[in-house]
Amino acid sequence: MQRFRALVLSVVLSAHIFCFTVDARPNFPPPSSGNIPLAKSAVADNPVPSSLSNVNLVVPQGAQDSSQLPVNPLETVEMPESGSTSPTPTPTPPPPNPPAVTASGFVKLLIGAGGIYGAFLYYGSLQEDVFRYKAADGSSFQQAWLLQVLEALANVVIGFVGMQVAGPTKGIPLRMFAISGASQVTAKACTSLALANGLSFPVATLAKSGKMAPVMAGSLLLGGASYELREYLQVAAIIGGTAIVSFGKKKGGSSSSSLMGVLYIFASLLLDGVTAGFQKRLKTETAKVGVKPKSYDFMFWTNLFMCLTAAVIAAGLGEVQSGISFCVANPEIFSKIVKFAVCSAVGQSFIFYTIANFDPLVLSTVTTTRKIFSVLLSIFLKGHSLSAMGWSGIVLACAGIISELQNKSKPKEKGQEHKN
Repeated sequence: MQRFRALVLSVVLSAHIFCFTVDARPNFPPPSSGNIPLAKSAVADNPVPSSLSNVNLVVPQGAQDSSQLPVNPLETVEMPESGSTSPTPTPTPPPPNPPAVTASGFVKLLIGAGGIYGAFLYYGSLQEDVFRYKAADGSSFQQAWLLQVLEALANVVIGFVGMQVAGPTKGIPLRMFAISGASQVTAKACTSLALANGLSFPVATLAKSGKMAPVMAGSLLLGGASYELREYLQVAAIIGGTAIVSFGKKKGGSSSSSLMGVLYIFASLLLDGVTAGFQKRLKTETAKVGVKPKSYDFMFWTNLFMCLTAAVIAAGLGEVQSGISFCVANPEIFSKIVKFAVCSAVGQSFIFYTIANFDPLVLSTVTTTRKIFSVLLSIFLKGHSLSAMGWSGIVLACAGIISELQNKSKPKEKGQEHKN
């Protein structure tokens, strides 16, 4: 009963975080910087009174053309003289109210956020089940590269269908897609290998939330970047909380396996930083050739090269034959692997749907809170036992994650961006 109450409390807290951080409404185009024209219907229904036919506009000094006139001429209107010695000022109309949250926008949010939550919460649960599975002879699934082949293949299929529907983009620089895909699949494989070598899913998920650490380290050492104290504290809270959780678990398994798991998750974090750099170069290369790939172009080509890279490595390590033999002997785990791959592809589609309909902060909020949910659900549903120290680590790491999310929601002024 205590675990159930704690789970309900975590859901309520995460919901509050989501509601206060995100303005859940679709993107609206920003107002233009020039004069705002009146709609035809407004002019027809409200003709200009004859008494205002001789309105004089006060033009600011230095204005040489009409483009420099005030945006709102009502603020500087002088009324014509009508026997009175003092002009009567015209009050400035109040600014229009921001568009309200529409029912359609709310439904779209439910579809996007619900799809991401549903697909990736189940995705994380299945990933943990795959590597915790024990066959009758005590063996387990260790073929992490084969798992990446199947996951990427499902994304290739969905990406290809979406690309045909939206229309493929021609002239895409595939070389950078290949490099980015190879780096990304290696990072994902390292995460799977960390789980296969005894690292618990909650620790791995919290550690992956600290991917800003290698990015900051590389930027400080190589790029001369500067960061605020709050950003250092955020990363320290995530890393420190993750370490506390790992020490706060009840001991189980060999220390060598846990050490290998830590090394693999550290390698995955480093590769995340490398992948981010390659993806920036990819955007630069596409801009140079005047090409703007669509969402499903990215999904198809990136996962295609991920699949090819993982297939070559899996074949070289002999994981294809051994992995298929294990799945044939244990059909239960094969069904979990298929569901895992499908959830990945479906979740990516919902991510693209959310990007198309909402601000980036909405997606960041959904994916960040999803990680917290994944950790909590794994603890409550998969039988992880944590001491009081372990729970304090969970709180500390989650506080760092939420603080990072709140920092993203604040627009940065010019000159405050990091020099990466």
